[in-house]
Amino acid sequence: MKKVINILFVTCFASAVTAQTPAVPPAKKPLLAPAPVEKAFEQKFPNATNLHWGKESLKEWEAEFVFKGENISANFTSDGKWVETEKEIKASEFPKAVAEAIQKQYPGWIITEADITQTEKNGTIYEAAIKNGKLKKGVAFKEDGIPVKE
Repeated sequence: MKKVINILFVTCFASAVTAQTPAVPPAKKPLLAPAPVEKAFEQKFPNATNLHWGKESLKEWEAEFVFKGENISANFTSDGKWVETEKEIKASEFPKAVAEAIQKQYPGWIITEADITQTEKNGTIYEAAIKNGKLKKGVAFKEDGIPVKE
C-alpha cells in the first residue's frame, strides 16, 4: 500500500510541476529576402552588420542594420531596386531652413522624432514627427525648407 501511495504522490507532483512550466515557443527563423534584394543590399551596403529583414509590403522589403557605426534602414523592391535609406538624427541636426520651416508652419508643435531619408524620387529629405498636445503629425522637407508631398 505504501508503494501505491508513493507512486501516486510522485505522479501527482510531476503532473503539477509540468503544468506550471510554460511551454517554450519555437524560435522564429530569421526572415530572408529574395536573392535580387540580398544582392542589391550587399552592393549598396558592403560590410553592413546586424542585418534583419522585414516585409514593408507585398512588393517591398526593409533591411535594418548597422553601417559605418550607424543604425540604418533601407527599403528595396522585390526585384532588388533600391527605394530609400533612412536614419534617425537629432532635431538639432536639421538644416537651418528645415528647422525654421517647421517653427513657422507649426508654431507651438514639438519635434518628437527626426530622420534623414535618401530617396531616388526626392533626393535627401528631412522628416519630423511632431506633436501639439494630443495632435500628432509627420512632416517632410527638402534641405531648403520646401515641404515634400509624399
